[in-house]
Amino acid sequence: MCEPLSVGVHACRRAKVEPGRRVLILGAGPIGLIVLLVSRAFGATTVHVTDIDQRRLMAAASLGAEGTLRVSSDMNDMENEVMELKQLIGVPIDVTFDCVGITKTMQTALKVTKSGGKVCLVGMGQDNLTLPLTSSAAREVDVLGIFRYCNTYPLCLDLLQSRKVDVRPLITHRYRLTEDDMKEAFQTTAMAGDAIKVMFTI
Repeated sequence: MCEPLSVGVHACRRAKVEPGRRVLILGAGPIGLIVLLVSRAFGATTVHVTDIDQRRLMAAASLGAEGTLRVSSDMNDMENEVMELKQLIGVPIDVTFDCVGITKTMQTALKVTKSGGKVCLVGMGQDNLTLPLTSSAAREVDVLGIFRYCNTYPLCLDLLQSRKVDVRPLITHRYRLTEDDMKEAFQTTAMAGDAIKVMFTI
């Protein structure tokens, strides 16, 4: 679990998450949930999460998210969802992590993040995105990209050993290294459902 944790650590470092920061995470997949855990460990005051799957939002709430919002995949719903997010959170967002990486989530991130705030693109969903960059530049919103991680393992090991980050709740399925179990593990991963992280026991 040190490898996916490294992605979250690298993202939070790049976005300068620190005590007092208010964080929004778009996408409650494995990486989004890890960014939630790391944001907490780095001292974020509040963390809110959005996703299209209610089960993922329940997982986010159990991991310490102050609030969650179920969104749709329909671009036409974005403006209403932006208003809902602002009402739900009630205070300006310092840092937004887009852990999906599609036009809708990046546009949402740019619209809800405060002037002078940071948007960090973590998810790699689409290669070409249509974004309101002029209005975002006028508000001096910084857009950051991350790809994997760099020099993060020492901190990750410290976070795990100290239990400042507990990744165990993310491991939803365990399998043995047998042919039948391996087939079932890959089917579970492909079907998604309630699976977050699937692991093999050696």
